[in-house]
Amino acid sequence: MKPSQTAPQIFNVMQDDGAWWVGRDGVLSDRTLYKAEAVASATKLARAVSLQGQPSQVRIEGETGYF
Repeated sequence: MKPSQTAPQIFNVMQDDGAWWVGRDGVLSDRTLYKAEAVASATKLARAVSLQGQPSQVRIEGETGYF
């Protein structure tokens, strides 16, 4: 399989106004009070994009690196 040449779709999990949001291309969606729910939502959206053959990535505000 040939590697994809397109830029990955990036889903950002961020906190704003006391709630957690999933952001993509500057648009906020999937508002929730809990970070874990926002991460799950972003992961589900990223998986759907990946199944269409496009690369994707989930970034979580305040977390850096790998553990």
